[in-house]
Amino acid sequence: MGNELEGFQTTIGSRATLTGIGVHSGKPVTLTFLPADPDTGVVFQIADGKGDASEIRALVSEIGATELCTMLGDPSSQHIATVEHLMASIFGLGIDNLVVEVDGDEAPILDGSARLFVEALDQAGRETQAAKRRYIRVLKPVRIESGGSWAEFLPHNGTRFEVEIDFDSPAIGRQKFAAEITADIFRAEIARARTFGFMKDVERLWASGHALGSSLENSVVIGNDHKIINIEGLRWRDEFVRHKTLDAIGDLALAGARFIGCFRSYRGGHRLNAAALRTLLSDRSAFEIVETNRSARGRSAELITVNAPVYAPWAI
Repeated sequence: MGNELEGFQTTIGSRATLTGIGVHSGKPVTLTFLPADPDTGVVFQIADGKGDASEIRALVSEIGATELCTMLGDPSSQHIATVEHLMASIFGLGIDNLVVEVDGDEAPILDGSARLFVEALDQAGRETQAAKRRYIRVLKPVRIESGGSWAEFLPHNGTRFEVEIDFDSPAIGRQKFAAEITADIFRAEIARARTFGFMKDVERLWASGHALGSSLENSVVIGNDHKIINIEGLRWRDEFVRHKTLDAIGDLALAGARFIGCFRSYRGGHRLNAAALRTLLSDRSAFEIVETNRSARGRSAELITVNAPVYAPWAI
């Protein structure tokens, strides 16, 4: 597990701000990150333009749509869309409690990856809090299938992702990425992987009023000739599957607590990730809530089973 099995919750040390555009709305949006009290979790405070704000907790129970991105809240009312890259950054860096003020209904796409979220959160610093961190430990295999796609959780002594994709386009093909998720690995191997799409799909989305903020500055685009349109090319040969791993981390961050186990998927996406998480959390025999022994120290810290807190973020 390495240094990611931390005994205490964390928040950021100071406020930080990011501004960009929404990839689907094309509208400017500003995020402000604020430290939060222990056991707060991640909370989005969404301004309504009239001086008031509504709160949406970053939990799987709040997912309102998974068609083009992961959206929290009511699609027809107050919501925050495209949260997956930000949530992946929060999870990847090991931040437990955070308030995110947002003046729009979509997180900014930035460069299409999690890099700038990571830089902003790192700049804000980290503060260790007095409350113990609790984990969701996977106790038995849980698997779902949908057509030719599948996803599963397996018991594992760490937090591991194994993601495989398979596209007909020779520009992508079949790729697999597997890693234990630590803050260092997330920064170095996953955070910079950009979202991607096919030019024929982008044109269709533009025509339907979607992806209005999408451009070569924030997406890897594959042309009709199956070649990468972006002049700078790829950041990794397998950038596509690394980005799918980034998305999966962000979607599973909506569990309400970090998990101890291995998540595996084949040809997955936001919908499948959310369904797999709901399936796990709906079976109380499949997981337990644990924390490190208060008297234990270092990497060999013992995990003990605890009663779930009153707010039970994993309840769905």
